[in-house]
Amino acid sequence: MSLNSIFQYFVPKDKKFFPLFEQAGANLIVMAKALKESVYITDLSKRAELNKKIEDLEHKGDDITHQIHLELGKNFITPFDREDIHSLASSLDDVADFIQGASNRMELYKVQTPSQAMKEIADLILEATEHVAKALNELRDLKNIRNITDSCVRINSVENKADYIFDKAVSELFEYEKDAITLIKTKEVLSAMEDATDKCEDVANVLESILVKNA
Repeated sequence: MSLNSIFQYFVPKDKKFFPLFEQAGANLIVMAKALKESVYITDLSKRAELNKKIEDLEHKGDDITHQIHLELGKNFITPFDREDIHSLASSLDDVADFIQGASNRMELYKVQTPSQAMKEIADLILEATEHVAKALNELRDLKNIRNITDSCVRINSVENKADYIFDKAVSELFEYEKDAITLIKTKEVLSAMEDATDKCEDVANVLESILVKNA
């Protein structure tokens, strides 16, 4: 048996990591869609249902992350650096955590009417997760480096837009909102939502690191 044949023997045949990352990406999109739906309604009972759905999806994301870590322990050879696989799994888990965190804050604080800034950042979270999922789907074949790079650039652009909306919204809160409790509630929700876009950017940074090492 040649050395190459021996090497191929140890390479995971079904490349379990790729389907798991793709599942994680798809799960984030469903979470982001539920969050977007949540900020566009004022029915608190319906929002409570969506919050429960997002919580369940976050648990599903945790399960996927756990499965990736199990696969790391079982496989001698991995598609790319073990450290990068761990970082990518962790950064995807962080996105899910902050989407769930934003939803949970709206539920806990009984936000009756989400602000325009919340709606705009929720739109951007969905856009960012769609780009994340698209990039993850390209990981199977690193020949399409341009597609992954393009998604990363778009994620960074979305994060910049979210930063701008967040900063402007907080500035206006301090200038015009007279009720301190409303100010705190609104800022807390906006902060968690903006953090979700930051975590999408972290995913993009890990993906760019993978590209640099494997191009």
